[in-house]
Amino acid sequence: MAGFDPTSLMRAASMATGKVAIEGRRTQGVSLDLNNTTKVKNDSLPSFKEMLAKALDTVNDLQINADRMAQKVATGEVNDVHEVLMAVEEVSLGLQLTMQIRNKIIEAYQEIMRMQI
Repeated sequence: MAGFDPTSLMRAASMATGKVAIEGRRTQGVSLDLNNTTKVKNDSLPSFKEMLAKALDTVNDLQINADRMAQKVATGEVNDVHEVLMAVEEVSLGLQLTMQIRNKIIEAYQEIMRMQI
């Protein structure tokens, strides 16, 4: 069974809300100089897009695994219903977390759109 990695989703959520602090490692950030130009520091961490894509792939893999396990229970190949229930609950939690991250991203976008220039 594939493991659920909530840390990658939480990192994506913290980056979406502007709170970047990942276990003392250097992170990708934006800094402003005195001339009002923006510089992006590229470090060893993947981009937000890559992290979000990886987290969504993880949730998708969990969903596929849970579906396969449910089919195996229906056909009688698996007798341990507890494993299937654990897989389904794991997917449920992953989807709930994904939806919360999506909501935070939408809220951040709407806040940016409300800013006056």
